[in-house]
Amino acid sequence: MSEGHRHTNGPEHDFEPDPGLPQKLPPGETLLWQGAPDFASVARHVFHLRKLAAYFAAMLLLRGVVDWQGGASAAESIASIARFAGLAALGLALVAGIAWLTARTTAYTLTDRRIVLRVGIVLSVSFNLPLARIESAALKLHADGSGHLPLVLAAPDKIAYLHLWPHVRAWRLARPEPMLISVPDAQRVAALVGEAWGRVHGRAVDLQAQAPAAPSAAAALRPVRGLAAH
Repeated sequence: MSEGHRHTNGPEHDFEPDPGLPQKLPPGETLLWQGAPDFASVARHVFHLRKLAAYFAAMLLLRGVVDWQGGASAAESIASIARFAGLAALGLALVAGIAWLTARTTAYTLTDRRIVLRVGIVLSVSFNLPLARIESAALKLHADGSGHLPLVLAAPDKIAYLHLWPHVRAWRLARPEPMLISVPDAQRVAALVGEAWGRVHGRAVDLQAQAPAAPSAAAALRPVRGLAAH
């Protein structure tokens, strides 16, 4: 069964035997879901584009005020702001471009045995994460319905933080947590992950966020019931 299937292929991924997968699924393994990050959510929640825009706007306004208080005319202050506004716009465009490429080149796959992350803008890499080696999972739900799903790997399994970025939970440097970022309809995907994990581990689980857009990541991340808390 395939739910929410979304192709993220382009010419750079024509070599894949199946979209988003480094090889065809072996006999007996079932595809449960496949998808990709939502660009708008990646831009907002991973690369913090809105916060960057607000920061640049504040810096430009401050520059204009400083120039005006230093004796510049209103026209001169506005011209000074305009000169640097172009640089700020270019910086925001670059960040938005990276967010778009991240969403465009990523594919997440859930089967009844594993989660596969195909990531990488310049160099495409696939990480196979067997459900049996995933210790716990969580959900951070955003107000737009998208969300992040960080995964805790059982020791001693470990993937380097830089190899995963930005598909990794922030600041978990000693023990990086692979993360499905900005997944659309995240609650449904989390339910599928919880069901698949539960079948592998032989116990029922429920992976739900406490509330959309919680004020902090710690409050929004809810451990799978019956698993070790983060």
